[in-house]
Amino acid sequence: MTTFIAGIDFSAPADQVARLLIGVTVLIDGVGGRIVETEAYDREDPASHSFSGPTARNASMFGPPGRIYVYRSYGIHWCMNFVCREQGHGAGVLIRAIEPTQGLEAMCARRGMSDARLLCSGPGRVGQALAIDHGFNGQALDEPPLQLLPADQAVEVVTGPRIGISKAADVPWRFGLANSRFWSKRF
Repeated sequence: MTTFIAGIDFSAPADQVARLLIGVTVLIDGVGGRIVETEAYDREDPASHSFSGPTARNASMFGPPGRIYVYRSYGIHWCMNFVCREQGHGAGVLIRAIEPTQGLEAMCARRGMSDARLLCSGPGRVGQALAIDHGFNGQALDEPPLQLLPADQAVEVVTGPRIGISKAADVPWRFGLANSRFWSKRF
């Protein structure tokens, strides 16, 4: 399997991959949209699930780059991360928000709402709208039903500290599409 998907080298450091993912379209069975917010996590990062080493929960983070790491947040929401760096390192990019562009009807039904701005504005919402569950854990990003499409235009990226964490919260590894109305929280 190649580590280059949608023009991105997933063997690169997590903060580089997180920035490059802004503007990329992610689809699952044709449902999804443009990535507008990401966060990077690395093994040396105390906020990362991989910081303490491999476990049954985070094993996919230590697998080959260009795969999905799925975990349950607060025992409720499935969250999707894209694995990067070399196999065994333990780094990933959390997909925090997407701008829904395809399969809106399916996403609205899954989320029980019709407000496009709120459909995918947070990692748990992304998971629910795209029907992510633990069955996607370890899935390659370049194999069906997943599809990553390169950004169709140049994008301006803003950065800021990550949110919703208590360790290393000041690290500026949160990336967003400038002026997007679909972020989970303003930059």
